[in-house]
Amino acid sequence: MGCCVSTSSRSTCSSRSNGDTISPSCLEVGFCGQKRTRRTFSDHVIALQNLPSLPNRIFSNGKSRSSCIFTQQGKKGINQDAMIVWEDFISEDAIFCGVFDGHGPFGHVVARNVRDTLPVKLLSFLHSCESKRNGSGSGKACFKGNPEDGVCEKDSSTEDVVDSVWREAFMKAYKAMDKELRSHPNLDCFCSGSTAVTIVKQGSNLFMGNIGDSRAIMGSKDDNDSMVAIQLTVDLKPDLPREAERIKRCKGRVFALQDEPEVPRVWLPFDDAPGLAMARAFGDFCLKEYGVISIPEFSHRLLTDSDQFIVLASDGVWDVLSNEEVVEIVASAPTRSRAARILVDSAAREWKLKYPTSKMDDCAVVCLFLDGKMDSESDYDELGFSSATIQSNHSGNPAESDDGQKSEPSLHRNFTVRSADENETYGRLPPADVFEDGTTSDQSWSGLEGVTRVNSLVQLPRFSEERPNT
Repeated sequence: MGCCVSTSSRSTCSSRSNGDTISPSCLEVGFCGQKRTRRTFSDHVIALQNLPSLPNRIFSNGKSRSSCIFTQQGKKGINQDAMIVWEDFISEDAIFCGVFDGHGPFGHVVARNVRDTLPVKLLSFLHSCESKRNGSGSGKACFKGNPEDGVCEKDSSTEDVVDSVWREAFMKAYKAMDKELRSHPNLDCFCSGSTAVTIVKQGSNLFMGNIGDSRAIMGSKDDNDSMVAIQLTVDLKPDLPREAERIKRCKGRVFALQDEPEVPRVWLPFDDAPGLAMARAFGDFCLKEYGVISIPEFSHRLLTDSDQFIVLASDGVWDVLSNEEVVEIVASAPTRSRAARILVDSAAREWKLKYPTSKMDDCAVVCLFLDGKMDSESDYDELGFSSATIQSNHSGNPAESDDGQKSEPSLHRNFTVRSADENETYGRLPPADVFEDGTTSDQSWSGLEGVTRVNSLVQLPRFSEERPNT
């Protein structure tokens, strides 16, 4: 793992010009007092006040220094997927990536809200954890060594401490995110929600938090120098034994419909609704008392020189492509800058081949190349794309600037049945939210309408005006 959590090429311990040593921090966040990369929390607060203008943060189709991202609207209505790459997240060698797949009437709003808010909350809790540990004196005891030599020796418990700090930060950030959605004044998340698959790469460390059925995989080379796929996150479906046990213990029900036996869903104890096709999610407060949670699965992994790239994607990709196919497509892309777009194009073709009578789902992809290298600007521009963004017109509509489980292929369809009264009740959008990119939530939604292969929700529950408090 090295002497410190970060594997920046710069000296892992340094001294100030006046001779005062920069005291190493157990977090900061996971790096050892680098003068050029150390950023205080107040620096972040100032930067966060103007998020849209940050040059190292992208959330629309395009590329960054070490990644490319792309989303395409499906045929179910407004694009409910969102994505983000944030470089220099907590240090110059740290990057945050996330993909968020919304569902329900206001799922697109939830996904964008989580995209904009969750990374900020994670920063806040990382700072809080660091301050708490430094205040107790544990932070200064995490690293030992002679700073003037530029070498630190890792205390035997450092890795455990760093893992614990990041785990706590992820858990608290996800919890705070869900709490904020519950109390949002202009957003009804009762039957709307979003998945989240998020990673932070810092040096050779990879920290991951995941809820729902969006997925992260990694392309790595084996001993024979062949590319292999490594699944990094688990699709948190209701039929996983530990998930099903929790849901049933909370009086929720788990079963699949007869016309889609491969799709287990979560149902209310007193109504055959909403039929949520995942066991964890932000929002979906109609099911939070019945076993659906927003606690992420957290994991920490050390990267090696064999690891080449990471792909995060919504289930619109995983419904039609296997891990191995995704790795092969990204690895064989003619340029890295186009990898995400080529992967989405491949998924779109597979949707037409495997489900010709179904409506294609939204797709969102983040490709992070672990060596930090991308194509040169000249190579990129020769392809006819802007170096800032690539706008998608595959769906025949103007591109949305901010949004755009391993199940076997099946031709079973999900026919949603809703009465006219229900359409009227749930078709009204809340007051429009204006997002940082200028888009609003006041857009039509048709995620439960028409013929689709699999909807995250089958039917909205029928509640009286005095619906249960959640």
